[in-house]
Amino acid sequence: MAVVPGQAIAQEEQELLSLLGREETTEYAAASFKTNRVINLHSLESTTAGVLDVKISHRFGYLNGGIYDLFGLDESSVRLGADYGVSDRLTIGVGRSSYEKTYDGFIKYKLLRQSTGLKNMPVSMAILGTAAITTLKWADPNRDNLFSSRVAYTTQLIIGRKFSNGFSLQFSPSWVHRNLVATSAEKNDVIALGFAGRIKLNKRLSFNAEYIYVLPDQLAEQYTNSLSIGFDIETGGHVFQLHFTNSTSMIEKGFITETLGEWGKGEIHFGFNISRVFTVVKPKS
Repeated sequence: MAVVPGQAIAQEEQELLSLLGREETTEYAAASFKTNRVINLHSLESTTAGVLDVKISHRFGYLNGGIYDLFGLDESSVRLGADYGVSDRLTIGVGRSSYEKTYDGFIKYKLLRQSTGLKNMPVSMAILGTAAITTLKWADPNRDNLFSSRVAYTTQLIIGRKFSNGFSLQFSPSWVHRNLVATSAEKNDVIALGFAGRIKLNKRLSFNAEYIYVLPDQLAEQYTNSLSIGFDIETGGHVFQLHFTNSTSMIEKGFITETLGEWGKGEIHFGFNISRVFTVVKPKS
């Protein structure tokens, strides 16, 4: 039986490890991103099993409001959320946003884990499902308003790779379904492509960026693509994410399909995410 060179080398390495009394192991990539969010987008990362991640997300008003609005500080949009690691692969979460008084929930499962060694997997992959319910009062309470009109869903596939200790990229094809849209110019089903990356600057600081491209002829003309840049700062149990974004909403239905701000006009929000983790269930020894 013919043996190709690559197989011969792998076999020799395995035999050498056996002679040394060691077995080849699998090493999984970790910390592709500081938290399970890039900025708005979900990242490749999952919340560790038994850990509760409490998040406070905040967006001020547009910077182009000038000194009168203190460059947006007079206005704010807030989301309070909590994510929990059911297992190292499965994360669930809930939140409530002031934007359209929205309640949201999600479930994320890591299908593949980037690894080397005994098991070699070049990428990580996760699937995300979300649901959001707006609770604003009806504009016209006398009409036949349906609860289903308040609901929107998102399904997203997250594929990415940690190329080195300081550089990670991910790609997030997304499908958003809205039960009700404002005009006939908009589609109930919206397809978008998300791109995100991280560059590690030092042990506790990294630079993040993300862009979401919505395929043409799905949204009304006033909406635009979401673009965000920012920095992650890790301080023990906290991660502070400081960023600039043209999206007001902090959930998929909002920042994918309802972004109004234009960077060229200064319609940019300064904002932050604060993540604090608590171990609820200690891992088994």
